[in-house]
Amino acid sequence: MQRISAALMIGLLGWGNPMMASAQTAAPTAAQQNSATPAPAVIPRAQGPGKAPLPSDQSTFTMTVNANIVLTNVVVRDKKTGELITGLKAGDFHIVEDKRPQTIASFDYQNVDEAAALAEKTTTTGKASIADLLENNFAASPAQLRDHRLIVIFFDLSSMQDEDIDRAVDAADDYVNKQMQPADLVALVSMSTGLSMDQDFTSNKDALLRGLAKYNGTDETGFANGGTGTTDGTSDDTTAFAADDTEYNSLNTDRELLAIRAISKALERVDQRKSMLYFSGGLTRNGIENQASLRAATNEAAKANLAIYSVDSRGLQALPPVGDASKGSLRGNSAYSGSAVTAQFKANFASQETLATLSSDTGGKAFFDSNDFGPAFQQVQHDTEAYYILGFHSTNQARDGAFRHLTITVDRNDAKIEYRPGYFAPADFQHQKTEDRELALTEQMRSDSPATDVAVYLQALYFRQNDSLFYIPISLIVPGSQIPFTSKSNTDKASIDILGKVKNSQGITVGNVRDTVKLALDASQQVQRKNIQYSTGFSLAPGKYHLKFVVRENQSGNMGSFETDIQVPDLKKVPLKLSSVVLASQRTPNTVKDSPNLLVRDGLEWVPNVAHVFRQDQHLYFLYEVYDPTKQKGAADPAVSPGLGRREGGPVHLLTSIEFLSGGTKVFETPLVTADAINVPDRNAVAFQFDVPLSQLKTGTYTCQVNVIDDAGGSFSFPRMALKVTAAAVTAAPAVTAAPAVTPGASAAPAP
Repeated sequence: MQRISAALMIGLLGWGNPMMASAQTAAPTAAQQNSATPAPAVIPRAQGPGKAPLPSDQSTFTMTVNANIVLTNVVVRDKKTGELITGLKAGDFHIVEDKRPQTIASFDYQNVDEAAALAEKTTTTGKASIADLLENNFAASPAQLRDHRLIVIFFDLSSMQDEDIDRAVDAADDYVNKQMQPADLVALVSMSTGLSMDQDFTSNKDALLRGLAKYNGTDETGFANGGTGTTDGTSDDTTAFAADDTEYNSLNTDRELLAIRAISKALERVDQRKSMLYFSGGLTRNGIENQASLRAATNEAAKANLAIYSVDSRGLQALPPVGDASKGSLRGNSAYSGSAVTAQFKANFASQETLATLSSDTGGKAFFDSNDFGPAFQQVQHDTEAYYILGFHSTNQARDGAFRHLTITVDRNDAKIEYRPGYFAPADFQHQKTEDRELALTEQMRSDSPATDVAVYLQALYFRQNDSLFYIPISLIVPGSQIPFTSKSNTDKASIDILGKVKNSQGITVGNVRDTVKLALDASQQVQRKNIQYSTGFSLAPGKYHLKFVVRENQSGNMGSFETDIQVPDLKKVPLKLSSVVLASQRTPNTVKDSPNLLVRDGLEWVPNVAHVFRQDQHLYFLYEVYDPTKQKGAADPAVSPGLGRREGGPVHLLTSIEFLSGGTKVFETPLVTADAINVPDRNAVAFQFDVPLSQLKTGTYTCQVNVIDDAGGSFSFPRMALKVTAAAVTAAPAVTAAPAVTPGASAAPAP
């Protein structure tokens, strides 16, 4: 099961009319079109038939309230003695952001000496999702957390080797047994193959020791960074080339930063200062590849009032020029020129630099090159003995994503204050970097909440490729009124990002789409009254799937999403095996050889009309297939027709026609078409195509019934669908009245 094709077509469709005016003249003549019909039997449709996007003149009013407040913790100590200074008021503090004075909007003081006994709820046991933190299970009431230390001990098992884990766990055990105070509430979080909360916030030492005992280091193997392609300091293991795992390293770092961000997000509801002791075997950032993830992690930690205390669990490392006993002889002369030891120091510094950034940008501290991790726990307790929480609304309303420096002073000459140096401002779409934009798109795909700023409509069909695989064409519609085009040189320009994913019933991703579509359209086409249609497809086995697409217009960054469950049918037990019925008013040239898109026939690609709304001056095209029709007994094979090649298997006898019903009364029916042979031998199918001119139908809503009878097998199917016919466009070109392929009194034959 895999994705078959990416962006197959991007079309501009008329308002209530999925057909380009310029494409109307490309409709084939009667001599070119010779067959007929599709039927959505079990087709999962994203919207009801006949529904069209809301007109742009229907006003929608949105009220937005922005109440962002910047919180920062301030520890005030005596310069000489280091004793805490208490009793200060809000008026004693002054905050300056980028040389602009700010007004303190909130003020609080926390002191662990005033901590009350906590009425804890039942603590979690075993593995639990980090999302459990959002359920406020850590206390009977969040207000009871006042004057407590909230400490998260995060073991990044994916980056630590066994001996590193043992040292970190021993230090944590020592803290719980000897240093932990009644005001301390500790939670245990770990990440190996996934992020999990192993112990909720608790002051119960026995529960914490049981949780720590799970990290004994005997079953974990750290995912150390791979090689970067350089031969300096690389062992000679008889391979011809040095491995380059830079891309893997970048993805692994993103994964670890995303875990920190998830923990910070879960703790955002708690106002008190939180501290995270982050035990890691190093975190390497590759250039700007991980810049977006790093900024997102520090921003989320700052918003959650979480200070990160990074601890390099590798401790003090020996970096001999020729390597240690775990490595073979080095390549070349790097061991004698100094390049090998230089490479080792650079790699070690790079793995610590990101940890240092996390700590400095969140108001914490980093602990490197020491085998004693006890000072890290002591520093957390020391920094959270007593502190002031200052909040202000920034006077700088720009959402530029820039770093804003903070300067905090207090009206006492004998005071020394500690606080974080600043924060990153929120960024709107225009100020986001490429990495940030991609991250936002991915987050919306993961989100359980739908995006509704851009209307999205979707239709999924199915055609059989073989007995165990179906091609699922997807048509995505975005109203042109939702896309803010920019005009330049009499051309409207815009671009949209599209991200799609298909998951099976086990939640495993089996197909995905990622595309950016650039639109450049003649202004005379009245873009705002058109629809943008994007087509793609997947190859899936029969079963139940969950489909989700996210669309973002790249002017304001507004996004829309659409998700639904689809059922790919198993036709093996169905008497008459019928594909979906495609209704289209547009067919565009497609000369790609061996295209996997089964909607491409004879050099033309059928563009499904998702809304089922057509104009009287258009042609209504039908396409559908019948699989494994019953062979007639005792009948001779039909003659070979020119252009069709040799017919395989015995003769068949299929009958089909299309009826149009209005108010239960039949108002029009195409001539009966008979198929006596398989015309798609590679898929053992009979394909039908119809071209029905709509000038003979009055405007209104119709029920369209496709009649398919397998006369040899005695089976039949009569799928129905609704469609709407509207008046012809005033400016319609005369060329649209080209001779139809199926007219009253005429006949049609199965398409080759």
